Amino acid sequence: MALPTASTANRPLTGALWMLVTGVLFVCVTAAVKHGARDLPAPEAAFLRFAFGVVLTFPGILAVTRHHMNRDMAVLFATRGAIHAVGVMLWFYAMTRITVAEVTAMNYLNPIFVTIGAALILGERVARRRQIAIAIAFLGALVILRPGFRQIDSGHVAMLGTALALGGSYLIAKALADRAPAGEVVGMMSLAVTVFLLPVAIAVWRTPTLVETGWMFLVAVLASLGHYTMTRAFASAPVTVTQPISFLQLIWATAVGFLLFGEAIDPYVISGGLMILGAAAFITIREAMLARARQDRPT
Repeated sequence: MALPTASTANRPLTGALWMLVTGVLFVCVTAAVKHGARDLPAPEAAFLRFAFGVVLTFPGILAVTRHHMNRDMAVLFATRGAIHAVGVMLWFYAMTRITVAEVTAMNYLNPIFVTIGAALILGERVARRRQIAIAIAFLGALVILRPGFRQIDSGHVAMLGTALALGGSYLIAKALADRAPAGEVVGMMSLAVTVFLLPVAIAVWRTPTLVETGWMFLVAVLASLGHYTMTRAFASAPVTVTQPISFLQLIWATAVGFLLFGEAIDPYVISGGLMILGAAAFITIREAMLARARQDRPT
């Protein structure tokens, strides 16, 4: 989950509705992967999802080829593709190991790692309140994992790796966003991730059934729609309106896991997830407020 910037629009109801749809779409993505990719090797499932994504984002890829891409841009696109490929492989693996609610809750560690990475790599200052939010988020992760009180599954470790890798990917995306249109950034990500996933997918390849292929195409469509509706939400209203709506995603994920996959409702996962969500929301909203203050500052 990328950290959005402040929105200049002020249509709170429209923004809230777009974010509501976004949450539903992303939960559907998680459920479709858990059902449709449970017998596919994780690298192969991830490859199929992004290969279909290349088709869906082809206009953005074509736009990049119409103008000269300098070496720095090419390096950024390639680096992001490699890091994101690792993240999605780990995410697809985690989906086969742990519950939908756990995946959803731990996925909200992404902006926490983005904040840490911005401080360590970009030299951004992390104020005391955001340091506290980061500490609360990691405490929430410990509540979910409960090391020493239960066995930590490899899926939990994979989700920590996912959050770290995708956090790095989003840091690069923030740098690319200032240099290229959003459609080109998304399209090149799909292409680069597909290229990096290809050799790994070939190494573990099992010819997918027509049904499995259909599920992966559905995942690509749902994910693309989710990113589109999220962008519309951020364009319609400030993150102070849209971010709290994303809290519902954990509730829906828990309900989907219980109703469709027979997963028990774990109060520790819900509690830890809410701690991570609250911390992520604070950091996201705080960053948007600071961005708005910088925009309003007289020059």
